[in-house]
Amino acid sequence: MRPKLVATDLDGTLVRSDGTVSAYTADVLARVEALGVPVVFVTGRPLRWTEEVFEHVGEHGLAVVSNGALVWDVRRHRPSLERPIEPELGLEVCRLLRAALPDTAFAVETVEGIDLEQHFDERPPVPPGSRRGPIEELFDRPALKLLARHEELTPQEFWDLAEEAVGGRLVITWSSTTALLEISAPGVTKASTLELLCADLGVGAADVVAFGDMPNDLPMLAWAGASYAMADAHPTVLDAATHRAPSNDDDGVARVLTGLFGL
Repeated sequence: MRPKLVATDLDGTLVRSDGTVSAYTADVLARVEALGVPVVFVTGRPLRWTEEVFEHVGEHGLAVVSNGALVWDVRRHRPSLERPIEPELGLEVCRLLRAALPDTAFAVETVEGIDLEQHFDERPPVPPGSRRGPIEELFDRPALKLLARHEELTPQEFWDLAEEAVGGRLVITWSSTTALLEISAPGVTKASTLELLCADLGVGAADVVAFGDMPNDLPMLAWAGASYAMADAHPTVLDAATHRAPSNDDDGVARVLTGLFGL
């Protein structure tokens, strides 16, 4: 049966390695939307980076951002749903991580941007107006994501040790090639927020096809009726998905959709 909704990650999945969406992929997305099938971007990116691809959001006008912490209404330029971490719980988790892994540095993401500890090395340029200071001063309001970075551990090592230290108080995942953990409020994942969005649209999990490449995509791929791992996805994603797609640089999402919808 033809899917009723397409859910796709961005980096490493829909977006090419050079940061672009190819003309071919853009055309396929538009043709799928023209059939009345929403294509929903479900990304770990913060809002400021997701805005770069909003021109490809269809008439439904919704995107799931920050690993499910935010549903953004593109048409009205405002939040449709926010699922943040409350400061008290977030700071408790920071204390636990710092006790277990003393060299951990933190940052917090909000709708407005990012605030960082002095020793948090943010690889992309830091937006103007971002605050720098101790996490106890920065985490003074609900945050969409808590970021934790370690410069000496591998991503998998950092994730495993952090999970042990935090004990399930918050949701921890990662999508970076560096040891950068993305931490969300209890129960908040790409899958749980996508499920809420789909319920509003009257679409069940069995009618969703999902695409991803990194561990933060695992809950979404497990929830969707059909799931595709990109050809060069993380090994855990390749094991979890029910299908394989060509790589992002080969327009894998678009090529699969062309076949599924007979375009």
